[in-house]
Amino acid sequence: MNVLSLFTGIGGLDLGLQRAGMTIVGQVEIDAYCQAVLTKHWPEVPRHDDVRTAPEWWRREPRPAIRVVAGGFPCQPFSPAGLQCGIADERWGWPWFADAIRAIRPDYVIVENVPDILRHPDAFGWILADLADLGFDADWCVLSACSMGAPHRRRRLFLVAYPAGTGLQGLHETQRRINLQSAQAAVWRDWPTEPAVARVADGLPRGLVKDEIKGLGNAVVPQVAEYVGRLLLGHGRVGAA
Repeated sequence: MNVLSLFTGIGGLDLGLQRAGMTIVGQVEIDAYCQAVLTKHWPEVPRHDDVRTAPEWWRREPRPAIRVVAGGFPCQPFSPAGLQCGIADERWGWPWFADAIRAIRPDYVIVENVPDILRHPDAFGWILADLADLGFDADWCVLSACSMGAPHRRRRLFLVAYPAGTGLQGLHETQRRINLQSAQAAVWRDWPTEPAVARVADGLPRGLVKDEIKGLGNAVVPQVAEYVGRLLLGHGRVGAA
């Protein structure tokens, strides 16, 4: 299943989907440091630097058919660590994401962001309305790193959009089940806050520069993305091509 990755960052979402069995065939990322990381780990994947012109770039030459468009547009408009200006923030990236979906017409869409976007009904409603207009239904829930056994929370919203009427069940029930069954989640989910180790369970090595820290801070936990990818691939109507 071919994936076009938008707002790729250092590739945490891509790595998880790849581990699930998907194939990354294109990446769009504007940050130079993140691009260097992606070039190291996906040297064969074509890459573009601006999601706003991604559809034109993708159609510029023969490309493989895209089954999934996936990405996490900037979370700063909604994150408690930011000013929470919502759709008034110039980094409100969903319209660019939607333009890419509209032009490329994938079968499925995966969206990742901070859970606080749910506190902005104008933003989340905008996303759902656009997806409905494009012929998708959607399911979503908040998944945490500790649900996959990591010793830290890192809660993130994952939304999976699929062709209207086909029915993709599992995200909500999945969240309840893994929270109940995972021994690690039972141990770690009640932490009042993440430890003071820059939101990375084992801390950060000395000597990291600002770009490296920013790349880690924006990254998706691959194990969570892998779980979502496997859920999508397990959908009865989804082929591997």
